[in-house]
Amino acid sequence: MKSLNLDYLKTFVAVVERGSFSAAADHLRLTQPAVSLQIRQLEKSLGAVLIERVGRVARATVAGEELLAHAAGIDAAVTSAVTAVFRHAEEGVGRIRIGTGATACIFLLPPILTNLRQRFPNLEITVTTGNTADIVKAVEGNILDVGLVTMPVSSRSLHIAPVMDDEFVLVAPSGMQLPTRITAAALATRPAFFSNAAATPVGLQTNGLRGAVRSSGL
Repeated sequence: MKSLNLDYLKTFVAVVERGSFSAAADHLRLTQPAVSLQIRQLEKSLGAVLIERVGRVARATVAGEELLAHAAGIDAAVTSAVTAVFRHAEEGVGRIRIGTGATACIFLLPPILTNLRQRFPNLEITVTTGNTADIVKAVEGNILDVGLVTMPVSSRSLHIAPVMDDEFVLVAPSGMQLPTRITAAALATRPAFFSNAAATPVGLQTNGLRGAVRSSGL
């Protein structure tokens, strides 16, 4: 497949439009030998003579006319492509897929998503809920872009950053005698209800609490 250097194409158009290598060189702020070299390289890459001299005027050959007919369209397509990419980089155009648990989705994400929408109105945002293990797996598989889950999480393929601490709160009857500081040992002496570990990310937090109880030998 023949290649096309866009800078060389620009030089070719300048030579044809101005009728000479020297005028094209002045317009492009290049030396005349540099312009001549670019035209030769363009002709070599396409395997055709593109410019001929008629007296003191440089004109496009038949092959050159064919290329010239496409030059404006090529320039417009390149400009359109660069503009589209620039919008993604500068204006926040694109898509972000977020995964999190039901609790975070209800209580943590709304203000974050509101701020994100205000800053990047053209950004497409999708939110998926699930448990921590499923969310992590989805991020690893590039099904989701980012996950907001409970710790601990371990993965060699992901960047993991703690963003907040969520305090455990014990809810008990007003008449229950409890120490000032609730420890795993103290909690193990009382009947307690825990969230379902398979249902919500909170379950992962309670797994950690169960682990603390077990590590206390209770």
